[in-house]
Amino acid sequence: MGLFDRFRRTRRPGVTRGSTSHDTSHLESWTAGHRGVEAFVEPRTTVTETTVVLVAHDGEWTRRRIDGEQGAFRLGRKLGIPVYEVSKVGYPKRMREYTARQRARSRRQTTD
Repeated sequence: MGLFDRFRRTRRPGVTRGSTSHDTSHLESWTAGHRGVEAFVEPRTTVTETTVVLVAHDGEWTRRRIDGEQGAFRLGRKLGIPVYEVSKVGYPKRMREYTARQRARSRRQTTD
């Protein structure tokens, strides 16, 4: 054991957990309940593991951790949905519009 080995972290700082079967189950059931679903893979960062965002035809979306980029592409094949890399194509406009509508609705409800 080296002088500083006891101070080394065994995990990456900030990462709380990886993907679980609950994450995959959520993604599968969410896809089954929505139409026109597409998947967008978000790369791993210093804070989070690789995630996938599922976006429905109306812009509604959900995000969960996934077992790497290849795991996202496997899930896409299993569910029969297209998978895109966010770093290459960005987020779809309908997702941003949906989020803006939700924010506006929330603001209206708090002022009523």
